[in-house]
Amino acid sequence: MNQQPSLRKNKRKPVCEINVVPYIDVMLVLLVIFMITAPLITAGVKVDLPQVNAEPMSADAEPPLIASIDESGNYYLSVGDSSDQTLELHELIELVIAHRERNPQSQIMINGHREIAYNKVVQLMNLLQTQAGVESVGLMTEPEG
Repeated sequence: MNQQPSLRKNKRKPVCEINVVPYIDVMLVLLVIFMITAPLITAGVKVDLPQVNAEPMSADAEPPLIASIDESGNYYLSVGDSSDQTLELHELIELVIAHRERNPQSQIMINGHREIAYNKVVQLMNLLQTQAGVESVGLMTEPEG
């Protein structure tokens, strides 16, 4: 009778596995916390932008390619002072690509009406960067006064 308990002790081996269930529980709790707090975080900071008189472009510089958005949300593309007809957004991007193939160093400016939604300007900037390969875009402003 004395040998039976010793046999049981020998049959039982220590477990050498990591129990990951507590780690999964902690990760799920953290996930829930982040899912709840993420919408509460604001994406921007309120800042007062400085008012500066911008230098006008020099007269001897090559005229920039100007992508304009009017108050109705219509798109236009012009070089210098010439204005063109209303374009769809994809047509404007195609014309910018064609112009940059001929003159890759030309400047691109966006002239947005003050009442136009910010989303329209950002969408145009994004498409100019991703589809037309424009690295730098200038924003046109009116002089103070």
